[in-house]
Amino acid sequence: MRCRGLRVYNRIIRDAFAGFLRKETSLTDSLSSRNIKLKLKETLSKRPVAHISDSSRIPSAVLIPIYFQEEQPYILFTQRTELVRHHKGEISFPGGGYHQGDGTLLNTALRESFEEIGLDPGDVEIMGELDDILTRGSPYIISPFVGFISPGYVFTVSNYEIAEIIQVPILALLQSGCRTESPVEVLGGRQLVPYTYTYNSKRITGATARILKQFLDIYSSIAAQA
Repeated sequence: MRCRGLRVYNRIIRDAFAGFLRKETSLTDSLSSRNIKLKLKETLSKRPVAHISDSSRIPSAVLIPIYFQEEQPYILFTQRTELVRHHKGEISFPGGGYHQGDGTLLNTALRESFEEIGLDPGDVEIMGELDDILTRGSPYIISPFVGFISPGYVFTVSNYEIAEIIQVPILALLQSGCRTESPVEVLGGRQLVPYTYTYNSKRITGATARILKQFLDIYSSIAAQA
């Protein structure tokens, strides 16, 4: 009986210690995600944004929705339908062209996100803005905005514009071999590198890939410090 009691006591101590380690790990992870969010907001607020002015092009904006699921960072994309006018079937971020009533390009990104996937502007915590990007095959200048949303958000998709919502772990996009590069091209008098990201047979190309590369470079530098 004494040996049995000792075994029970040891198991209790072992289980308690394991629970303590789990709590410590969870706390560390939570601090890490909070640190990344704070660092991202701080970094984007301090960096100068490169805007493009071209009267022959249409101002537009997109939202880069980010969230943490079980302390893992994810990024949300949409796949466009074959019904839309430009970039049919391509993977993109929610967004679209500026409307006179928007007032700002940030409002454009939020309005379009609500129209395309039902993401309420009040449910987005804006971190900041990235550099403007030109599109090929359409006459747009894109202003990208980064925002955090809650995990498990219930989206309401526009069947006309959006074929699918794609949620990708950021770490997968940073894996070696996920990104490929093509030779430098010139667009609107500016040099650009065409990138392609591949995840589970999904290919992210064009302006979306260039926006994604810009974001991942910033995110990687922040995550290394968090």
